[in-house]
Amino acid sequence: MSGNTNPKVSGWRGVGRFEFSKAPSSRSSRLIQKVNTKPHLTTATTMDEEGIEKPSKRKRNAAIAKPKEQRQHSSKKQVVADIEDLFSDKETQKIRASLLDWYDHNQRDLPWRRITQTKETPFKEEEEEEEEERRAYGVWVSEVMLQQTRVQTVIDYYNRWMLKWPTLHHLAQASLEEVNEKWAGLGYYRRARFLLEVPGIGDYTAGAIASIAFKEVVPVVDGNVIRVLARLKAISANPKDKVTVKKFWKLAAQLVDPHRPGDFNQSLMELGATLCTPVNPSCSSCPVSGQCRALTISKLDKLVLITDYPAKSIKLKQRHEFSAVCAVEITGRQDLIEGDQSSSVFLLVKRPDEGLLAGLWEFPSVMLGKEADMTRRRKEMNRFLKKSFRLDPQKTCSVLLREDIGEFIHIFTHIRLKVYVELLIVHLKGDMSDLFSKQSRENMTWKCVDREALSSLGLTSGVRKACTMVQKFKQKSLSTVSAAARKRTNSKKPGSS
Repeated sequence: MSGNTNPKVSGWRGVGRFEFSKAPSSRSSRLIQKVNTKPHLTTATTMDEEGIEKPSKRKRNAAIAKPKEQRQHSSKKQVVADIEDLFSDKETQKIRASLLDWYDHNQRDLPWRRITQTKETPFKEEEEEEEEERRAYGVWVSEVMLQQTRVQTVIDYYNRWMLKWPTLHHLAQASLEEVNEKWAGLGYYRRARFLLEVPGIGDYTAGAIASIAFKEVVPVVDGNVIRVLARLKAISANPKDKVTVKKFWKLAAQLVDPHRPGDFNQSLMELGATLCTPVNPSCSSCPVSGQCRALTISKLDKLVLITDYPAKSIKLKQRHEFSAVCAVEITGRQDLIEGDQSSSVFLLVKRPDEGLLAGLWEFPSVMLGKEADMTRRRKEMNRFLKKSFRLDPQKTCSVLLREDIGEFIHIFTHIRLKVYVELLIVHLKGDMSDLFSKQSRENMTWKCVDREALSSLGLTSGVRKACTMVQKFKQKSLSTVSAAARKRTNSKKPGSS
């Protein structure tokens, strides 16, 4: 793919599933098109006329104003708001003005915001088109990186990415391996592949690009926005429920400022990220505390907390998995005496193109099914190395060192993976080209890299942990092993005592 324009990312072909009540500009229409037939949100002011899917009467009656403790007192004829209860015009205007003023004075200085700031000098039509595409690309990259990842973590990755591929057309020249290397350590690696393949952009990312880059009056709804809206309206419904999510979009669409839609959407997200946080929200500093029903309810009833909104979703229990990793070092030396290590290389294997950590490089590894002792781990690893690479101490190589060097826990979203790491240093009895079986060439992608290349290669955080363990072990332990080996060698020389 490198060197040839990737047709999948060579231009903005249409993003998301928004329709607009007014025709978008000719420039933004290339980006924002309806790409499926499902009815979704449109602009802020004519929601009911724009194809919004109305819920049934039974669904409309979901009580949202108070958590469980408060709903128990319904016999006292308390007024319970429904999620269909939109903001009043007065509330809408007040929230818009307050949030935008707060955002103007308190927004964080983030690199993707600098790239989206409109210059005062007017552009020519062609320049404006290029500028919009530049803004759209910057927003797109930042929003994909920010999915499930903290802002402070993303900043350095974003800056490096934009330095490497400043425009969509630069990215189109990149290979998947280059993209993975730049993404290494950021996690959720499928996102990096999606930046090349663009399988379809969801409502949130489409709304962010449309409003921030092209000034279209459309909403965005992410976890931060849901939390803010749930507290403003005291919504206790399950925020993961599909019907509830659609109604959050409706509320967000009502609030979008028609003159500064991108800034307003960012102000909502900024409020949720900095003040209206999941725990310990800073209500005293909140610019819309006067419109917050959850705050009002909590003042009237000490049993109700602001953090009761939105309802907490039940977290899935992590499953426990176990893996054995073998850092295979192939050396041209026949002993471990310290000296030139330039002939040593490490064996890396590329993971399958689908599934967890798809297409990324790692040391040879096997899944164990359950916790296993060293004997079983080595038995499984020996079977894998022999089958895939013909690494057989009896026939194809000599083992100079094999040591278990430690273990660590690596956490994925729903997986708690325990990784056992060993170092295996071997000297081949034949040529490297004769080592690997025909089957491994057909079914597995592998490569050998030297120590310098390994240290500079873009690797996942889990593989980097294993690399660090290997380096520390070699620094501390191999000097002792080398000294013992030299002593044995010297004792065999003629005339030695």
